[in-house]
Amino acid sequence: MPRHLVRRALVAALLAAAGVTITPAAPASAGTGSDYPEFPYPATAYDEPLRGQFHFSPRGGWMNDPNGMVYYRGAYHLFFQHNPHGLAWDTMHWGHATSPDMVHWTQRPIALEPGVHAGDLWSGNAVVDTANVTGLKSGADDPIIVFAGTNGVTVHYSLDGAQTFQTYDHGRKVAVPSGTSRDPHVFWHAASGRWVMVVWADGGGNGAVFYTSTDLLNWTYRSRYAAGWFFECPDMFPLPVDGNAANPRWVLADASGEYVVGRFDGVAFTPDGSSPQRMDQGTTTPDGTFYAAQTFTGVPDGRVVQMAWQPGNHGSTWTGDQTFPVELALKTFPEGIRLTRTPVREIDSLRSGGLAYTSRVITTAAASNPLAGVAADTYELTAEFDTAGATATTFGFRLHTRADGTADRTVTYSRAAQTLDGRPLPAANGRVRVRALVDRGQLELFGNDGQLSISDNVSFNSAASSQGIQIFATGGSVTLVSAQFHRLGRAWGTAESTLASNLAGPWTPAGGTWTDTAGGKQGQAAADAFYLSAASGTDFTYEGDLQVGTGVAAALTFRANAAATQHYTANIDATGLVRLWRPGAVIASHPTPITRGRVYHLAVVASGARIRVYVDRGPVPVIDATDGTYASGRFGINVFNGTATATNLHVGGTGFTTNLAGPWRPVGGAWTSPAGGVRVSAPGDAFYLSSSTAADLTLEADVRVVAGVAAALTFRASADASQHYTANIDTAGMVKLWRPGRDIATYPTAVLEGRTYRLKVVARGTGIAVYLGGVKVIDAVDGTYASGYLGVNGFNGVATFQNVTVSA
Repeated sequence: MPRHLVRRALVAALLAAAGVTITPAAPASAGTGSDYPEFPYPATAYDEPLRGQFHFSPRGGWMNDPNGMVYYRGAYHLFFQHNPHGLAWDTMHWGHATSPDMVHWTQRPIALEPGVHAGDLWSGNAVVDTANVTGLKSGADDPIIVFAGTNGVTVHYSLDGAQTFQTYDHGRKVAVPSGTSRDPHVFWHAASGRWVMVVWADGGGNGAVFYTSTDLLNWTYRSRYAAGWFFECPDMFPLPVDGNAANPRWVLADASGEYVVGRFDGVAFTPDGSSPQRMDQGTTTPDGTFYAAQTFTGVPDGRVVQMAWQPGNHGSTWTGDQTFPVELALKTFPEGIRLTRTPVREIDSLRSGGLAYTSRVITTAAASNPLAGVAADTYELTAEFDTAGATATTFGFRLHTRADGTADRTVTYSRAAQTLDGRPLPAANGRVRVRALVDRGQLELFGNDGQLSISDNVSFNSAASSQGIQIFATGGSVTLVSAQFHRLGRAWGTAESTLASNLAGPWTPAGGTWTDTAGGKQGQAAADAFYLSAASGTDFTYEGDLQVGTGVAAALTFRANAAATQHYTANIDATGLVRLWRPGAVIASHPTPITRGRVYHLAVVASGARIRVYVDRGPVPVIDATDGTYASGRFGINVFNGTATATNLHVGGTGFTTNLAGPWRPVGGAWTSPAGGVRVSAPGDAFYLSSSTAADLTLEADVRVVAGVAAALTFRASADASQHYTANIDTAGMVKLWRPGRDIATYPTAVLEGRTYRLKVVARGTGIAVYLGGVKVIDAVDGTYASGYLGVNGFNGVATFQNVTVSA
């Protein structure tokens, strides 16, 4: 049975066994370029029953394998198999989250979306092309290259720091192993100076197929490692044995967490032994508690850090979570070289309320429990026991205990069998060390500093009456050499998911309900409500995109106190005003039509007591007022009496560079102003027209198709864009000059989504020339329109524009 059918059946059985009834959702659907990237999630405070507080889970929908785990310029990126539209496996997307430390995660908009990106968007990985061997780089960011697909590998890439992704070469498969194949994993092999790809394939039986490349786009078959046990989701990485850099080994692992240790010369893998080991002793199946583990690429300090899918956790709005990140190592034990798994040191950022105990004798008496009276919901507990002098038959932890003596989970070490929870864990020098990470729906156990790892999903009862903890012994006594207890705090809510801004967080609400939407941060309130950053300022230029929904007004707030009882606020008001006000006073207003659903770009320039307000990049302020009530304070946004949305909030940002006169006005589409340009999303043609007009002209700009079809320069246009000339780049493979009703000329050339192109038009009388990258590609004659407005255009997708300039 295909994997997706297996997983769909398994999750249905899993939920049924748990007594969970799910109302069937509409089937997940493919997206379109004009709504990419989507963010289709209801609001969540991440405090639902069984929602892990320090284990990553999606805001909503189904999640399975971790994918494309990569570090890039200060952020760890976690991509994952995802159905954002339902609680079961269906129509795989790549979800996306980022973290500064692998602990505090913020979910981002969808990275790869069916209907927008080619191929089956199943598991794979990502690397950063720092040397630009692909040749795809076209801006300040290094290309991030993603590998995915089934029965052949498809490449996708990002040229904007993983904000958006494009498909390479229309989805051409760059490697096609024989038989069924999937789950490519790419890594750099320093000794051979080449990139290596390992793919699971069953041509000739289960195995790992190896390819190499120098440019990440053209791959050469090298070898095959055949192993009947080896099945899907390969991961491969080198580690020093016992920390000795002169004695490295390579680890090759599959989805079930089975692995072999061996040597790899850049062409072929040779294992030290044929029998695989298991890195985790949980239930390592797609309906279990540990599956499809992957490691990060590019961790700055060289650590090999791993996360895995935990299928067994689910709630009312989500299915699946990821294990807490662990550092991997190879250590020598009497039975051979083995992987160890240890929680990353960044866990310290979650710790509070530490307790420590030494030299305690644990007996069958409840009074011997050093944690008697301690209650906790999410925490870390580490204990070292002396087994040499113990008489107890078993000892361990009882977690989430109640007054009646019951517990949600008991962790037991058997002294005679030398097992922890039934898994072998021999005492080391007469000592056994057990570490437990306890979350609302997760339990991770580590024995003897990672020699043993057990990942589990447990439905812990978080009620205050069920938060007891017991260190116990049965059948005798055992000496507790030491124990450490720490509460572990929430890892959520430290960054903004869709509110684009260069303002420091955390952001805090002052009234109303604030929700992440694809268009930014949406506020809803019956009166005034504010959403305030941690950043403050005195003199500045503050700008952002505002959209009134069902409400009356949307606004920029500045020089505010923490409670927003003191502030200045500049708003767009659907009654037909731009207004500057503070509590108790309307400072100034300007009548102008404001349309609900349209995005307006508002800018405030504050210098001392003088405050100026600009709309849609107009050359003169619509408000120029003086008020010295508040000298400094926080930046934020405001909504009044309904819903409104804000995004692209910047103080002192580079913004949109142009010498065309404002105000600018949209004709179709949704036009916004991310840092470094303007952006359009439209299902058809959409225009953004300046107030500049010209007859003879040289108009040029940096244009980029993010997803979809075309980005263009428009000139000699009428106010409603029913008449115009437009010169575009088209991802169908051309530069085109057209006007309504006629394609004047085309030039065939490859146009890559995501790449920035310099496009120029020179119009003199009836002669029109179009340049791409400084080279003339079209030279045409058309005398239909003599003069008109100047602007930009996007068609059927998402496009961006920057450095738009005109000269005579």
